[in-house]
Amino acid sequence: MFGWFKRKEEKADRKRATVLYDTVRAALDDDDDTTVRIVASVAALLVCVAYADLDYALTEEKVLRETLERIHGLNEQGVATILRMLREHTVTITGAEATSYSRELLELTEEDFRLELLDVLLDLAASDDEISVAETNMLRGVSVALGLTQHHYNASQARHREKLGVLSSRG
Repeated sequence: MFGWFKRKEEKADRKRATVLYDTVRAALDDDDDTTVRIVASVAALLVCVAYADLDYALTEEKVLRETLERIHGLNEQGVATILRMLREHTVTITGAEATSYSRELLELTEEDFRLELLDVLLDLAASDDEISVAETNMLRGVSVALGLTQHHYNASQARHREKLGVLSSRG
């Protein structure tokens, strides 16, 4: 009777984020499906965190750009194309749960990669000088979906403790 309440555990909803996967595939020198899935999932998580507080700030986009620039196979034009697509399709991409992109990365990457990504996601959230409650909640869910522990999350978050909205009146 209440079957519609059940949420299917699914990988990143490619139907919803098709434009993301297509853009990443076109921007990469390497069109290996695994690489595309990893890069697309990283980009999606970045924009999910940037938009968690419903304000995708320019300071957050700067961190997003710097992160994409570190990806082997993405040139300046590819980074610009992905950023433009993320900006234009933020709502569509973030409409798929961030945890679905995280589960994709859990399947495809090693723990060291996911730990480094968690640091980047926290840096992104803190880039506008406050980690909002919405961003904290998003990051906690992403951390669990990435297969990381509370200890991992706390260690990464400690670098930005003074910016936590949950500890201030800014919340």
